[in-house]
Amino acid sequence: MDYKALAKSILHDIGGEENVVSFTHCATRLRFNLKDDNKVDKKHLDATKGVMGVVNKGGQFQVVIGSDVPNVYRELNMMGSFGGTEGEKNETDDRNVFVRILDTIAGIFTPIIPAITGAGILKAFMALLVAFGWIDNTSQTYSILAVFSDAAFYFLPFLIAYSAARKFNCNAVMAMSIAGILLHPNFVTMLNKVKETGDALKFIGIPVTPATYSSSVIPIILAIWLMSYIEPIADKISPKPVKFFTKPLITLVVTGAISITVLGPLGTIIGNGIAAGISFLNNYASWLVPLIIGAVSPLLVMTGTHYGLIPIGINNIATAGFDTIVGPGMLGSNIAQGGAAFAVALRTKSKIMRQEAYSSGITAVCGITEPALYGVNLKLKKPLIAAIIGGAASGLYLGITGVGRYTSGSPGLLALPGYIGTEGFTNITNAVIGSAIALVVSFVAALILGFDDVKDGELATADGGKQQFGDMQAAGGEEKSAGTEILCAPVKGKIIPIEEVKDETFAEKVLGDGAAVLPDTGLVVSPADATVETVFGTNHAVNLVTDGGAELLIHIGIDTVKLKGRHFKPMVKDGEKVKLGQPLIEFDLDKIKEEGYDVTTSVVVTNSGDYAAIDKESGEAEEKKPFLTLTGGNE
Repeated sequence: MDYKALAKSILHDIGGEENVVSFTHCATRLRFNLKDDNKVDKKHLDATKGVMGVVNKGGQFQVVIGSDVPNVYRELNMMGSFGGTEGEKNETDDRNVFVRILDTIAGIFTPIIPAITGAGILKAFMALLVAFGWIDNTSQTYSILAVFSDAAFYFLPFLIAYSAARKFNCNAVMAMSIAGILLHPNFVTMLNKVKETGDALKFIGIPVTPATYSSSVIPIILAIWLMSYIEPIADKISPKPVKFFTKPLITLVVTGAISITVLGPLGTIIGNGIAAGISFLNNYASWLVPLIIGAVSPLLVMTGTHYGLIPIGINNIATAGFDTIVGPGMLGSNIAQGGAAFAVALRTKSKIMRQEAYSSGITAVCGITEPALYGVNLKLKKPLIAAIIGGAASGLYLGITGVGRYTSGSPGLLALPGYIGTEGFTNITNAVIGSAIALVVSFVAALILGFDDVKDGELATADGGKQQFGDMQAAGGEEKSAGTEILCAPVKGKIIPIEEVKDETFAEKVLGDGAAVLPDTGLVVSPADATVETVFGTNHAVNLVTDGGAELLIHIGIDTVKLKGRHFKPMVKDGEKVKLGQPLIEFDLDKIKEEGYDVTTSVVVTNSGDYAAIDKESGEAEEKKPFLTLTGGNE
């Protein structure tokens, strides 16, 4: 996969660098905070080769990539600053409180998941090694490995502090210093002494409630949230000549004092309250919550709200030593996704779909479900229902038997060693049975429910570099002709093949097939009667949908987005109906060249896959003269 080309395509479709406030990634998704969601070409983005799906929920625009997401993320990071760092505050954020809370949780926990997953898997395998007698839990090797596996959890406040600082847009190093206060050995010793003796501990006369902050979640989030407000105040009141040391001094002392006296104890109370609530459920309806989570997890993943469960699971392990809610429920759900995908692989007549279903099924049972969810089950619909049934059945069994996980990690077969308890193999045995129920029930349910199969021709890569499973075969299997549409030249100049454009995104037809023009004039006109879908914020490009159904991108120059609108003048607005030859964008050809930019103007048919052939003219491009001819295909 060409990660650079894919990153360019994604950046283009989300509205360009100027539309990105911040972004991060998780195990399978790019997660964007955008200025204007309406600037996103969702249809084309969803159909782009390398993109498994697009989700706009939970306050984030999420692009599902799969296991290659770190590579695409890296390429995106090399392309620009994207308007600021992760967590840049959006002063015009009018999202509801619930959405903002979900966005905050996802933004904080997504970057630290690799650390806690790696540590959790290591703890799980250590438990497995001890259970089979392959290592002695009193040996020095085990003790050192225990340090490896415990570090991320014990010092979890440091990880959260750093990530929260990025989310709340404050100094990450200062945030980690606040975490250091809560975990300082001397402070921990004082708190432990108070717990043992019952003596009072006071700071400037204010009582300090004894609490345990190692492995905690909520106290440090509250502390860094407070710091995000204290820091700008400290900056404002500090005289410029001494701001270098007075700003961090004020931030450290004020935030630290309020954290140990108010927010730390408050966060501990909240965490213990959550644990008590879960304990109540375990005592009176132990089957209920794992059943619900097992059933609805695919829907939570589709909306990105499953990240809201992560802190609950971590808090359960930190306070009670195990988690009977989040981990078991998501374990059953993930494996059920794989079971449904395996059923599709068995029944489908499509070689491409079979390959996709097998590979995504394997990743699903190992804990990463997005490829199976978006690539197979959701596309075929009925297998998703089967996965929900299997997840619910598994969650019910795991809840009734009280299965708990003792370490954090991606819920799947590889994390099963994390279910080895302190009292024999009963817990892990029930976890294995629950996993088997999820796999078998979803597999059988998918076979019973069936699905509308697809053909390899409907899954083939389109000429424009798109790869999509596409719509299901039309009723009766008949192909319908889309007819022929002639597009005129949008700008005067010399026609060149799209393959010769000095931009890989266009040259490799990532966005679609088409042609390009070396312009002689600074005026772009409509190549047909059409509707303006989007005029890009930097005015260097425009999306059109012709009355004949062609979806067009007209892009003026190479990397001209960096001009940030200089030398471009839009003459139409989003949603406006235009006629053939009507001016769309005026641009200063000479000044763009003077700034060192290539002015090659690309004209791309972004729904190229809808056409059997796209014929291009050669020679000179003239307004209202044929430029591209789009011929028939499948609707």
